Amino acid sequence: MTAPTRTTRRAWLVFAAAGAAYLIAIVHRTALGVAGVEALARFHIGATGLAALSIAQIATYAALQPPAGRLLDKWGPRTMMVAGSLLMAGGQALLAVNHDYKVALIARVLIGAGDAPIFITASRLVAHWFPPRRAPMMVQLTAQIGQLGQLTTAIPVAWLLHAQGWSPTFLTLAGLGVVAAALVSGVRAPTDADRAGSAALSEVRARGTVSKAGVRLGFWTHFTALFSANTIALLWGVPFFITAQGRSPAEASVLLTVLTLSKFAVSPLVGTATARHPLRRSWLVLTFAGITAVAWTALLLQSTPRPMWQLVVFVAVIAAGGPVSLVGLDYARTFADHDHLGAANGRVNTGGFVSTIAAVGLIGLVLQLAAPDGNYDLHAYRLAFASLALPWAVGVMGILRNRKQARADWAADGVIIPPVRDALAQRKARRTR
Repeated sequence: MTAPTRTTRRAWLVFAAAGAAYLIAIVHRTALGVAGVEALARFHIGATGLAALSIAQIATYAALQPPAGRLLDKWGPRTMMVAGSLLMAGGQALLAVNHDYKVALIARVLIGAGDAPIFITASRLVAHWFPPRRAPMMVQLTAQIGQLGQLTTAIPVAWLLHAQGWSPTFLTLAGLGVVAAALVSGVRAPTDADRAGSAALSEVRARGTVSKAGVRLGFWTHFTALFSANTIALLWGVPFFITAQGRSPAEASVLLTVLTLSKFAVSPLVGTATARHPLRRSWLVLTFAGITAVAWTALLLQSTPRPMWQLVVFVAVIAAGGPVSLVGLDYARTFADHDHLGAANGRVNTGGFVSTIAAVGLIGLVLQLAAPDGNYDLHAYRLAFASLALPWAVGVMGILRNRKQARADWAADGVIIPPVRDALAQRKARRTR
């Protein structure tokens, strides 16, 4: 297997189709986030029931990441993206036409199953079609395109829901799924004739060796970085902003929009830092973890609703978790066997959704215990969001442990990573020469 040395026109066409399919998948994934209040009434459920709807989709997505990666390696990108888009369309159509909670759970499972292969397929296409030196930025660009889906959810989908109601909105989403399937029907991996050069596999993995610990480091990176933003965007943000912070639906949509736009702003910075300092990727992730902990603490220490500007700052900070989580896929790219990159991407991409499931479930459980009458006020939400300290701590410990093991694998391959203080001293010495 060889890697391209330059980017062709066909590569950009493939990237555009895959990016559009991923954008639509994000719309499917996040639609319930703006329909939480309506779902409570439509299905006659409480906080735990609403959390279960979200968990059903996320759990299915996470559970199917490893098998989706293996099937991607076996069947190729076109089959996986077409099948995934059609499954999501079917799930949204089923959600649109029923009032039965059990059927809604089945619909969410279908959406999660269809969503499972989309992003890892797009990421593998980046590795196939683009030179290794551009891979970190192209994966970030893929994610940026996907974030347009969150923006679509926060504004047009929210508007359609309030203007036309539940069924027309979710039937429209089903139609988008069919459109996505048509767009990716011509997507494929490149043949040798499409490749512009003969760069060896060693160039793809030039900064490391095949390492299970390295792939696990990618998993825990994804686990730690993603769940804060996901928890707000996928389910609990809008109910929290409206019922606990006293914000209007329009203001809640603005906050979700800020969340998405902040990801756009941070993504190029993360991609550039990852490409320029591949030996220091874990420090980027751990720094973000620390900043996130400060942001949550500052929010939860306050016993009264926060001004709008403070909520804007909060969502802008946690939004960085989306781009930072993609550092995990860069670990898969540099530590995994290229022929099994789909499976490695699938495993890494499970991380953030495992932590999201834990976070969403913990919040729903604590809310139910704190306010069994269904009056989920600010006090109840403060207790519920405090439970996020548990997945945060587990994730940070996972990063630290597997970073040590991955560096040992690198050292065995002859790549020695100097301590940060030594690297800074060497850089200072070079500047003073």
